[in-house]
Amino acid sequence: MQKKYIFATASVIIVLVAAAFTYKVYAEKNNGVAAVVNGEKITVAEMKEAYEKNPQIKAQASFEDFYAQALDIMVNSKLALQAATKANIQATPEFQAQLAELQDEVARQVYLEKEVEARVTDEKVKEVYDEYLAKFKPEKEVKAKHILVEDEALAKEIIKKIKEKKATFDEMAKKHSKDQPDLGYFTAEVMVPEFSEAAMKMEKNTYSDEPVKTQYGYHVIFVEDVRETKPQPFEAIEDQIRLSLSQQAVADIVKELNDNAKIEKFDLEGKKIESK
Repeated sequence: MQKKYIFATASVIIVLVAAAFTYKVYAEKNNGVAAVVNGEKITVAEMKEAYEKNPQIKAQASFEDFYAQALDIMVNSKLALQAATKANIQATPEFQAQLAELQDEVARQVYLEKEVEARVTDEKVKEVYDEYLAKFKPEKEVKAKHILVEDEALAKEIIKKIKEKKATFDEMAKKHSKDQPDLGYFTAEVMVPEFSEAAMKMEKNTYSDEPVKTQYGYHVIFVEDVRETKPQPFEAIEDQIRLSLSQQAVADIVKELNDNAKIEKFDLEGKKIESK
């Protein structure tokens, strides 16, 4: 089961590079021991395991940064556990009740994980990717910039200055555009119809001859590149495919369990709810 570590700085880990370096040196000089709490060791390996089991934390910080921030938390956790053991908390009804709930949750989780693992195989993931490749159809996409203004006359003046080389596109964009100029690559369905229709007709390294009117105002368009879309490589979408298959597998497992079970449901008045 994954351990969850609550940081005092909300969800963003504070980067403490100097402290991280100090802790790292300490750990290396003490044969992988991160701390000793009342005679009990906390190892660097334990810290690493906690880090690896938390994808959200890994996405926010390096292990060194996590180490610096989490070491005190691990020490405090160890102190609390030692105090709980000394107070014989494990023998209390409250502990036993929560332990039973936790065991039930872990059992459910492990069961689903094993079932999903059996169904979402590497072969199945590759099969879905091959289906994606077979169905993939290249589309035209362009890489473009635009200058967005409210006034048509201003848009025409901008086009005139660019054509006459009195100013560059980027200079006009910086001076006049109400929107971020760089749009990157896009296919027709991504943009509003009027904009897409104009952009898709243009060739590489060309400007729009006339302003393009949309609901947002008047656009001066510059198409930097034209190409066809390509299928994404397997490595880029493998995780996405696996996640989608896993979600579907869980839904299938739950349906199968329901279909193979005898279930009776009752409303708040004790009346039996008829199955649909």
